[in-house]
Amino acid sequence: MESKNPLASRFRGFFPVIIDVETGGFDAATDGLLEIAAVPLTMRANGDLAPLPALHAHIEPFEGAILNPAALAFTGIDPFNPLRGAIAEKDALKHMFTELKKQQREAQCNRCILVGHNANFDLQFLKAAVDRHNLKNSNPFHPFSVFDTVSLAGLMFGQTVLAKACYSAGIDFRNEEAHSALYDAEKTAELFCLIANRWRALGGH
Repeated sequence: MESKNPLASRFRGFFPVIIDVETGGFDAATDGLLEIAAVPLTMRANGDLAPLPALHAHIEPFEGAILNPAALAFTGIDPFNPLRGAIAEKDALKHMFTELKKQQREAQCNRCILVGHNANFDLQFLKAAVDRHNLKNSNPFHPFSVFDTVSLAGLMFGQTVLAKACYSAGIDFRNEEAHSALYDAEKTAELFCLIANRWRALGGH
């Protein structure tokens, strides 16, 4: 009988995927989703978690999306710059979901769980996009359970801001690259893996 992938036992059958989004505001129902990155995790032979290559897309704002000027100034995103290489929201999500489901099955996990820094923000924008395009049956993520590195970093390092938590963890963080979904997702993945691996080294699961 084929042995179960050890990652499947680490989080009760959940396949952890770090998600970060950049948006046109704070309201998931009305504001545009502009960029999304996903970093799935794997488990090394020694039991440590490690990031896999990221999935990433710049996204065209959906029709009627609100794009708050203050939010765009904060992220530095010009939603209509052709050099972004943005693609339709539905196409971006379908491709990402297909790849994540494939990796989830290979890891013998039951479904994906979103890991994020302020994870419910990312989850709400993801769910709103899923609803817009009727992708519920394609969405691999648990509808409400998340792992949040804000709480974990607050517990481990006394820091809740991503940059400060990374500094405390000894992870290089360049503020000039922050507020890119890809960069923030990759740094959040490093932080989550470091916390989980350190916990395990201290005698945790």
